[in-house]
Amino acid sequence: MGTVITIIIVLVVLAAAAALYAYQRRRTAQLQERFGPEYDRTLEQSGDRKEALRDLREREQRRAKLDVHPLSGESAERYRAEWSGLQQSFVDAPGDAVAQADRLVLRMMREAGYPVDDFDQRADDISVDHPEVAQNYRKAHSVAVAQTQGPVDTEDLRQAVTAYRRLVVVLLENPADLNGHTETREQS
Repeated sequence: MGTVITIIIVLVVLAAAAALYAYQRRRTAQLQERFGPEYDRTLEQSGDRKEALRDLREREQRRAKLDVHPLSGESAERYRAEWSGLQQSFVDAPGDAVAQADRLVLRMMREAGYPVDDFDQRADDISVDHPEVAQNYRKAHSVAVAQTQGPVDTEDLRQAVTAYRRLVVVLLENPADLNGHTETREQS
């Protein structure tokens, strides 16, 4: 009788371990799918899979607590007009256009409900809903920072404005896109 109970306990423990393993694999696959390139960036940055997964889960939890909301119609129109003027000014002053884009995005994010005190946190917060946009935002911001320290190649400035445009489009879109965790297509 004791041997049968021992075998049953071992089987239950093995089944529980297998279920836990399957759950962890499924959760990892969900995070990979949801975060896409951001998953890879986080994994590469941390160098430890468990730490990267913990970071991504914490981002989801933090983002769920934020009151991200759509910009009012009036604000959205004002930002669209400002963005249009900014893009037109790029030809004559590309460095200024990048600096203006960086400030515009910051104002838009603040008004939409994202905390804006820390750049890395802003990028992490937006990465939950729009991982590809967050990746572009990081690149654009690094160009904006670099150009404050000296001249930057015009092509890099152009790419930064294009990357900022992706975030502007996301911030101007429907609130369901912000809260529904869907990636948006770039618009001009």
